[in-house]
Amino acid sequence: MLSLASGYGNFAVPPVALEAATTALASVQQRRAPLEVSPIAGLPELREALAQRYRQRGAAGLTAEQVLVTGGAKTGLFALLSELLETGDEVLLPTPNWFGFHDLVRRAGGILRPLPLTAADNYALRPEALRAALTPATRLLILSNPNNPTGRVYARAEWAALLAVTAEFPQLWVLSDEIYEGICFGPEPVPTLLAWPDPHQRHVVVSGFSKSLALAGWGVGCVVAPSALARAVAARLFSTGAPVPVPAQAAALAATRHAVAIGAALCAQLGPTRQLLLAGLAALPGAAAVVAPEGTYYVFADFTRFLDPGLPAAEASAQLVRRLAAGGVEVVDGATCGAPGFVRLSYAVDESVLREALQLMREVLAPIAA
Repeated sequence: MLSLASGYGNFAVPPVALEAATTALASVQQRRAPLEVSPIAGLPELREALAQRYRQRGAAGLTAEQVLVTGGAKTGLFALLSELLETGDEVLLPTPNWFGFHDLVRRAGGILRPLPLTAADNYALRPEALRAALTPATRLLILSNPNNPTGRVYARAEWAALLAVTAEFPQLWVLSDEIYEGICFGPEPVPTLLAWPDPHQRHVVVSGFSKSLALAGWGVGCVVAPSALARAVAARLFSTGAPVPVPAQAAALAATRHAVAIGAALCAQLGPTRQLLLAGLAALPGAAAVVAPEGTYYVFADFTRFLDPGLPAAEASAQLVRRLAAGGVEVVDGATCGAPGFVRLSYAVDESVLREALQLMREVLAPIAA
């Protein structure tokens, strides 16, 4: 089975990160001492380095006290949701979006309400559509930039228009998932929510090191929040978990200090397989023009033309994914992201694997299209 479904890339650990972690462990061995235990909110130097990076990206006035280092992005996200949501609170999620939000919101007591966007206009989120979707019951709006699975990057002008709407709702929290921010093929860097004024102290960012900084498996994430909320989330983490191990934080610190170079290297590595996947999709039967995603390492491909018209959309989507798996290629069913008939395909794989996967996909899909 060839997998184009993994959320993790085929990236080597950045040498600067590996060296930093190795040095931290060697120090323990040389001193014959216990491994240092970090404060629950993270090592001060890593928190400051993260704050500095966000300040460089436009988050003027951000302090290290607003930054928490968490055991992966999901741990931080769940702790944050658990602090923000009360039972029955509504969470608005533009879709397609990462399937994991559904269960995290449910487990935190919230009710997730999708705001469907369409591929026809490249998943644009119009201010008027957002305003119409917000209700007095909406506690939280979640935005992903870049978006998983679509790869859509929302530019500064789009953010400004959306935040002009959210500013009209003083009790509304806005959460930006920015874990893929360093993997961008557009003309401008991915903007961060933290670069805009936060008049009601309601802006929050969740990110991590597994995607844009090639530290998959190291279990390091981060949350950036207004000070009071950051303290509450840290207290929850202290009661329910453990700090991120110091060697992993040392690796994260080195990666943070070299984030721009690491992101550029990943984009350079991904360039050939990105073009290969886009060309392979364009060569499939009945392919329409594919809008090249600006961010992440996924293409969210429209396979609705291959669905069985006699089945409900979600069931037909699942059937198509099973057919592809039977043909030897594992993909992510777009129905799990709110878009049945689409599939998420990763190009963060070896070129030989991608070439073979594309050939197998053609063998499965050509008879369906005939």
